[in-house]
Amino acid sequence: MVGVTARLARRPEIAAKPRHHLSHASLLHYVDRPVKPADLDAIIVPTARPTVYLSYALRLAKEVGCPVLALCSFRANADEAYRAARRLGVQLIATDVHGGVALPELSTSALLASGRFRRRGDLSMKRNLGLALSKMLGWDRVAFLDDDISSVLPDDMRAAAGLLDRFSVVGLRNAGFPDNSVVCHALRAVGVKQGMFVGGGAMAVRASRTTTFFPDIYNEDWFFLLSEDGLSRVAVTGRMVQEAYEPFRTTARAREEELGDCLAEGIYALLDDGGKVDDANHDFWAAFLEDRRAMVDRIIAALPGRANLTGEEKRRIAEAMKASHGRRLFVTPDLCVSYLRALEADRTIWRDHVDRLPTDLKPRSALQHLGLTSSHVHRPR
Repeated sequence: MVGVTARLARRPEIAAKPRHHLSHASLLHYVDRPVKPADLDAIIVPTARPTVYLSYALRLAKEVGCPVLALCSFRANADEAYRAARRLGVQLIATDVHGGVALPELSTSALLASGRFRRRGDLSMKRNLGLALSKMLGWDRVAFLDDDISSVLPDDMRAAAGLLDRFSVVGLRNAGFPDNSVVCHALRAVGVKQGMFVGGGAMAVRASRTTTFFPDIYNEDWFFLLSEDGLSRVAVTGRMVQEAYEPFRTTARAREEELGDCLAEGIYALLDDGGKVDDANHDFWAAFLEDRRAMVDRIIAALPGRANLTGEEKRRIAEAMKASHGRRLFVTPDLCVSYLRALEADRTIWRDHVDRLPTDLKPRSALQHLGLTSSHVHRPR
């Protein structure tokens, strides 16, 4: 395990294993020097919380000088987003996202459509809608910004847009709460220095050149960064702050994340070591899944000796790790291989879909083309 074995070996309660990597930073290009800025065409916010959580993105867009595309569902809605944009004088396209939108049927979704691996949220669909609308509206440099992200400087947004001349994707460095999976949070809780990776919460992309999509699975942004040849050229610059959340509040999060976390961590470990996605065969997944089982066992074994944790915290972490174990019983090497094959096929389906989309449309026409009829468009005078 590159850069990990020595760290774990120094901790007797967690022995070293050769699969899970604590960091994938070597795959990224960190750019801290001054960057020639560029304008953003839009900030895309897939929002599901009350409209007050959209306010930060609206203010940021006003400073940057671009519109906000608010893709609303659950506790967010287009009517309230429109009223907030009017109050702040921000250009806005807001739409209520629902089932039945005109996006292609994907094999990765069908593979997980029923039973225990079905995902309850709609984040991936919203991000894919953002890509499709960018194509139809003629937007090129766009930024995805989740509604739980703050402390983004306008200059960092412009720098990220400028770096898209050289990189496929540019993420902002997270200076806030670590945005890891439940298992990775548990590693950190027992004293292991688990790293973070770039994420879709604050990410600029060149929409006109993007040929990948966000599959409906946990770590969808990690899969978005993959191409047929491996990892796209990804840069990191600036900073943002991820709002804190409680990863161990319930065991549901651990169960829902397990498949996507196993797949993504396995693939990125291969890439770290110079391998390719095609190297992830049945034998690889059998070894990786066994390593993950043993790693989670070591986390559980380490909990009693952690003086930094309360008894209640230890109990909740242990319950989450047991939930991880339970869900992984159904994550088989065959399923992992099948999912990656479906992902490869879906990239072709997605590219064909985007190529057929009409272009140079007005916002309302583009939204209606995708079956989004509950929408508002605001242009400040």
